[in-house]
Amino acid sequence: MPNTHSPYTAFATLLSSNGHPVSPAELHGLLLGRCCAGAGFDAEAWLADAAQLLENEPSDPVRNALIGLQEMVKGELTGEDIALVLLLPGDEAALLDRAVALGQWCQGFLAGFGQHSGGLDLSSDAKEVLQDLVAISQVQEALEESEDGENDYMEVMEYLRVAPLLLFTELAKPAAPEPKPSLH
Repeated sequence: MPNTHSPYTAFATLLSSNGHPVSPAELHGLLLGRCCAGAGFDAEAWLADAAQLLENEPSDPVRNALIGLQEMVKGELTGEDIALVLLLPGDEAALLDRAVALGQWCQGFLAGFGQHSGGLDLSSDAKEVLQDLVAISQVQEALEESEDGENDYMEVMEYLRVAPLLLFTELAKPAAPEPKPSLH
């Protein structure tokens, strides 16, 4: 029996019933993107960034959900796990719906990352991840034409569960202090 009360569905309902024209996937992407670019985990700053997508002032339940989402992401990024839980529709949703949400997630991630990555010096690995995300954000067109849409979707999801961690590790973890130049 499909679980209609997935966290995704519950959050989507919360957003739409409060008049926010945004998917949980895009918000989760936005949150991860900004965290991976080193924006930190200040709740007010996150709510301010999210406000642009929400288009109107979030009510307390929405604010609490957003802060809870951030706590979850913070735990994942700073914890020992090496994969993220993506906030996407469950497997019972149509592949196209999941692909659309995946694209929204990537768009959110790129937007969040872009807002906070000004002046960052990105490694070639990091640039490659961002290029991949741009490509994946167009994924629904590719999946529709593919016999193996399910497999492709799973592969992309697996990639997205680890790719942001590479960016986070490179950009957001505090760098080791530079050794002070010795005075001669």
